[in-house]
Amino acid sequence: MFLTDKNIIVLNELDSTNNYAKQLLKEKAAQGTVVLAHYQENGRGQVGNFWESERGKNLLFSVILYPGFLDAGKQFYISKIVSLALANTLKQHLEDVKIKWPNDIYVGEKKIAGILIENTVKGIALDSSIVGVGVNVNQEQFKSVAPNPVSLKQLLKKEIDIRDILKAFLQKLENYFEVLREGKVEQVDAEYFQLLFRNEGLHRYRKDDKEFRARIAGIGSFGQLELEEPDGKVTEYMFKEVEFVV
Repeated sequence: MFLTDKNIIVLNELDSTNNYAKQLLKEKAAQGTVVLAHYQENGRGQVGNFWESERGKNLLFSVILYPGFLDAGKQFYISKIVSLALANTLKQHLEDVKIKWPNDIYVGEKKIAGILIENTVKGIALDSSIVGVGVNVNQEQFKSVAPNPVSLKQLLKKEIDIRDILKAFLQKLENYFEVLREGKVEQVDAEYFQLLFRNEGLHRYRKDDKEFRARIAGIGSFGQLELEEPDGKVTEYMFKEVEFVV
């Protein structure tokens, strides 16, 4: 077991747990090292998005992984297993937990968690992955322009122990990491698609300010979203090339 309490570094305040983890990478930090912050001054989401979090209220951390067994072209599998670990952790407390492609975690139509993964490549394989996670746990008011945040406390009407969520997530992440190491990609693919937000039926999407309806036909080998329109046309989209209309 490489994910243990001994590998958890707890800090009161950071600009970003991912940035701190990058420094630890230079020092050859052990696999499974976790950087946990009570507050992030400059928490980041995908492609420069800002992650709002009230001090001491939420789960903000990064995990260092060394998936050297994985081809660089398959790096989206890290996103898949992290999403699955986090979604299944939250499913222990909530119903209707889904993964909104590529790796936001939703409850119903609201976002409860986000993931930012930064990979490095060595030759044809992955060298390291810094997995940044933010989970809305005990925050009750959100002031940013984010349209649909929600927290565990808002949904469950009670305080949740942040470290309990972290411990459960790390256990599940280690299990999925081993599944991936064993080459069971079909299992990962199936579970990921099963938990995808809007994985059934036609839904609204937006491309270049134009709305259209489509169903999710699949996920490509590089993580691209495959959308099938009512006329049967299938188009692949990379992240930020298409928008869910929520």
